[in-house]
Amino acid sequence: MDINLSQCFIAVDDHDKALPFYRDVLGLEVRNDVGFEGMRWVTVGSPSQPGVNIVLEPPLADPGASPADRQAVAELLAKGLLRGVIFSTDDVDATFERIREGGGEVLQEPLDQPYGVRDCAFRDPSGNMLRFTQNKK
Repeated sequence: MDINLSQCFIAVDDHDKALPFYRDVLGLEVRNDVGFEGMRWVTVGSPSQPGVNIVLEPPLADPGASPADRQAVAELLAKGLLRGVIFSTDDVDATFERIREGGGEVLQEPLDQPYGVRDCAFRDPSGNMLRFTQNKK
């Protein structure tokens, strides 16, 4: 049996702020941009991984969600408490500089971790933490 990651989801509160970060700063390609019932989903991905999609979705992408639930999720997102993703790179220091120069909010500068990677971390425009890792050589 072969199981592969196809899609993952990142909640964003403003697609018009998130899209330039993911597209222009991180260099991901836009694969889809759709709306439904007042919500929007933008799919991005790395050109080197055509089978893996990251869907930038509303904080609570459920048309039947209550206003209280929408508010609760929006507050968690604003605090940076929703999970983002971890990207791998072959040069974490160069990746760090590119994202910092692109305006990314630095959470952690490149650091050698005891578990075998060098990594750094940023917040996206919605507050999600994104990590970038490089295996130690």
